[in-house]
Amino acid sequence: MSHYYLLLIAHLFAALVFVGTVFFEVLILESVRKRVPKNVMHQIEAGIGQRARQLMPWVLLVLYGSGIGMAWHYRAALAQPFASTFGLLLTIKIALALSVFGHFLTAMWLRSRGRLVSSRSRRLHLSLFFHMVGIVLLAKGMFHLGG
Repeated sequence: MSHYYLLLIAHLFAALVFVGTVFFEVLILESVRKRVPKNVMHQIEAGIGQRARQLMPWVLLVLYGSGIGMAWHYRAALAQPFASTFGLLLTIKIALALSVFGHFLTAMWLRSRGRLVSSRSRRLHLSLFFHMVGIVLLAKGMFHLGG
């Protein structure tokens, strides 16, 4: 089994967890919020948040670590991103992934300062949602659009 294949599998599983969590929070939890009393919703969010704070740093470590390893495999395409559709799409995908990491750091900074209020958290999750939709589309498109 090749080194790249192991990185790819690790990346895919970490992406499933991270993207799945954000999709759950945006597509399911938001609609539940409207149907559940505030005090109950607060308990649900606290429980989910506690588990996410335990799990997500490890998921992100695997996701970004494997992503860096896979990017190294395509360093020639990344050196000249405008030379191919693949290189351009990969570069955009990496830029979006860096923005996602910036979202994560922003959320951690806001939380540490006690400023991660519900409305900010929802905006961050919605932005992450759209970033991830773009990343998933780019990941598939890199191998199927142009040369």
